[in-house]
Amino acid sequence: QVQLVESGGGLVQAGGSLRLSCAASGSIFSLNAMGWYRQAPGKQRELVATLTSGGAPNYADSVKGRFTISGDNAKNTGYLQMNSLKPEDTAVYYCNADLTYDRNNFRHRVVRWGQGTQVTVSS
Repeated sequence: QVQLVESGGGLVQAGGSLRLSCAASGSIFSLNAMGWYRQAPGKQRELVATLTSGGAPNYADSVKGRFTISGDNAKNTGYLQMNSLKPEDTAVYYCNADLTYDRNNFRHRVVRWGQGTQVTVSS
């Protein structure tokens, strides 16, 4: 079964940094695309950054220049490096991945969500 497991959230002071990881488990053939989203209390989930295999990253205006999305296909893991954090970055962060995996001698393509990780930035 293909799953995404997130890690790296926590409490940090404004101006600090955190790196989130999103590891795909299972018989992964390829990580086709990955996105990071966040949801603050009382707000809708919003897109933070996306990256497709072989493509350029895209960022929400609110995080441009501060966040960097990357992926390591050898490890089936994606990352979100967050620098210069602000209190308004406080949210639960979710990763989303478009994956190709093998099962029962067939290749399948699915989209999975991680369980979410809390990021809290204090002022």
